[in-house]
Amino acid sequence: MLRMREVARLYRTDSVETVALDGIDLDIASGEFVAIMGPSGCGKSTLLNVLGLLDSPTGGSYVFDGTEVAGLSEAKLADFRKANIGFIFQSFNLVDELTVQDNIELALLYHNVSAKERRARAETVMDRVGIAHRARHRPSQLSGGQQQRVAVARALVAAPKLILADEPTGNLDTNHGEEVMRMLQQLNSEGSTIVMVTHSPAHADYASRVVNMLDGRILQERRRAA
Repeated sequence: MLRMREVARLYRTDSVETVALDGIDLDIASGEFVAIMGPSGCGKSTLLNVLGLLDSPTGGSYVFDGTEVAGLSEAKLADFRKANIGFIFQSFNLVDELTVQDNIELALLYHNVSAKERRARAETVMDRVGIAHRARHRPSQLSGGQQQRVAVARALVAAPKLILADEPTGNLDTNHGEEVMRMLQQLNSEGSTIVMVTHSPAHADYASRVVNMLDGRILQERRRAA
């Protein structure tokens, strides 16, 4: 589904050039669960941002489900991103003034989805991630694990082809972190394609493939034994 060839990302100032990605070659098949690991500053988050069309490569080719996206305009990138990608962030990024259900429906407001269908889709994904009993609560009334479940439901509600998770357990204690990882693994078993950045070897073991990065390059890859 995703194919990167010789992808580079450089950041330039008047006096400094920083190489964040240096010749990345990466294929991700539909239905895979890929974990990206490496030390801080190795390019993990930059790679995730390029995969998610939040940042553009300065060199190379990136083909997403048959479409070369590396050269698309900002407007076309935004449309493509909304249609194909769901995001799960470490900090949840929920709107405190809205209920759980309203936070989830918010992801559909730019998809020309009717209010009735938004409600139906939100109810479906809330059931799927086990948060339906909290539909009328606000984020401040939930535990960290429950808030991340809401964030996962929000990522799922538009039925994206790809889910990107950036340290999804980073703000959670051990028990809630394992709970979220089991949920992601279950979603993957149901067909979701997931790419996750993590520092945790234990959480990386939930993935079917682990990609290790160093200094903007892919150092090695390994697949989990069946």
